[in-house]
Amino acid sequence: MAALSDALLVVAMLGYLVAMICYAAVYAFGERGVVAKVATRELVGAGGPPVVEVVEEVRKPAPRQSWADRIAGWVLMLAGVAQIGSLIFRGVAGHRLPWGNMYEYVLAATSVAAVAWIVVMVRRPTLRHLGLYVALTQVVLLGVAALLLYVPVGPLVPALDSYWLAIHVTAVAISSGVFLIGFVPAGLFLLRAGYDKGKHGFPFSLGEKLPAAAVLERLSFRLHAFAFPIWTFGALIAGPIWAESAWGRYWGWDPKEVWAFISWIVYAGYLHARATPSVKQTTATWIAVLGFLTMLMNLFGVNIFFTGLHSYGGL
Repeated sequence: MAALSDALLVVAMLGYLVAMICYAAVYAFGERGVVAKVATRELVGAGGPPVVEVVEEVRKPAPRQSWADRIAGWVLMLAGVAQIGSLIFRGVAGHRLPWGNMYEYVLAATSVAAVAWIVVMVRRPTLRHLGLYVALTQVVLLGVAALLLYVPVGPLVPALDSYWLAIHVTAVAISSGVFLIGFVPAGLFLLRAGYDKGKHGFPFSLGEKLPAAAVLERLSFRLHAFAFPIWTFGALIAGPIWAESAWGRYWGWDPKEVWAFISWIVYAGYLHARATPSVKQTTATWIAVLGFLTMLMNLFGVNIFFTGLHSYGGL
């Protein structure tokens, strides 16, 4: 079962990579791509009228474009299924919930992110081409997990052998995965907003191919608004209750606790700024991006550079 889990993770990473390539082909040669825009531009001869016949011919949809888009979506979904399968078989191999160390937690959170993006793709098919950036993020995080964080399947450390693992860590992993998907349109919104303001240098030049800034901003806000209450319950309610049961105190200024609270403050600040009419949407979105950076610090930085009662990363 452990070997099957590892194999499915490789399949998932390759699937996300193939989806990236297909989405890149859509961006390059599809209706939103630079090649298509140049090809469908009015061809004007030297001092002559526009060549309307050529324009009308090249504007006909090419089958490869639509197939590339469909293949990218299906491959991304299959990669998500393989990733979830990897997580499930890891749990079966260990006879426990498969989020007892950093490797398993990253696998769980990114699995939630995969499910969240599939839901967005189904409900908002006009945004499915943003899967390029989702697939890129998944490949990077899974690559880090597989190359740097991997540990063989084993039993839980005694401190984690509690039913609170299913409550606390599950809620935190779900909210982290949704925050990850919320981070993608937040970053893309900043690129699009910068492009709309006349910033056409890299990376703002990527904004030309993105949906309208308002569409990206609304999607990001809805995802963050959904994840925040789950994070509040998992990190600031279930976590302290488990800490009191395990260590005899609700709060002990452990690095993991401190950074979880910092993330909560930043995301609460984002939601408050987003609901305040006088705050610009770009300013609020930068706060959301900062929130995800604190999440990465809490996941990687705290476990690598600090020691505390939450040192269960397995590194």
